[in-house]
Amino acid sequence: MNNAQVAPKNIATGLLLASLGAVAFSGKAIIVKLAYRYGVDAVTLIMYRMLFALPIFAVMAWWSSRGQPALTRHDWWGVLGLGFTGYYLASFLDFAGLAYISASLERLILYLNPTLVLLLGLVLYQRHISRRQALGMALSYGGVMLVFGHEISFAGADAAFGAALVFGSAVSYAIYLSFSGELVQRLGSLRLVGWATTVACALCIGQFVLLRPLSAAVVVPEVIGLSVLNATLCTVAPVLMVMMAIERIGAGLTAQTGMIGPISTILMGTLLLGEPFTAWVAAGTVGVVAGIFVFTT
Repeated sequence: MNNAQVAPKNIATGLLLASLGAVAFSGKAIIVKLAYRYGVDAVTLIMYRMLFALPIFAVMAWWSSRGQPALTRHDWWGVLGLGFTGYYLASFLDFAGLAYISASLERLILYLNPTLVLLLGLVLYQRHISRRQALGMALSYGGVMLVFGHEISFAGADAAFGAALVFGSAVSYAIYLSFSGELVQRLGSLRLVGWATTVACALCIGQFVLLRPLSAAVVVPEVIGLSVLNATLCTVAPVLMVMMAIERIGAGLTAQTGMIGPISTILMGTLLLGEPFTAWVAAGTVGVVAGIFVFTT
């Protein structure tokens, strides 16, 4: 089969993987909001998510390390730091914030991540921001503020606190992306993700042991089932699908395909959680998606 035949197939497969990955990852907020209805808190919920994800990520780390040089002390410090910021802290702040805000607002805030990476590049490395990028950022942040302003009008201080937590999650993940480049080149993306997420799983489980009595682990079966779904369908699966999509169509097109993420979250939030779909939410979503499109093209 020649290249002309292979390329379209790779593009179609890559777009499908990127789309499924974006939708699956967006489902995380829906599952968390459903689990909160059973009285569980963020510390317990993220412990169960990472407990069920740990064996898969540990196997991923082992598999990708076969035949590779052992990690150096410098590598281990990097893995620990990136695991803490990119997967433990970002995940915990996100889970905690979802107790106070809608899934729609959460997804829109997290979708600002590319702009935060750029701002970190400006602060840390004095990288230039083009006019087009500035315009995209203005549209995106304006869209988030529309939805936030609407939500705070009836949720008050709780919405402000929840939005701050989720924004902190986005900043934490942006730090991970900004500092992961060197280790990705040296270890490979699969190996780095495997080890960093394994570290995060251990931190989340350790956090529960330190902060909660063991009796807090006794939850209703529905929470266990939702946590299994969260760990597999909304954590491990999208990580692998996005990585495979990047291999086929590149990071840029994968990121653009991921724009369906906020839209799918809003649809699922409306259908499964009963969250209102208002003109404010619609206008804010259009602003964020349009801004990121301008920003990334």
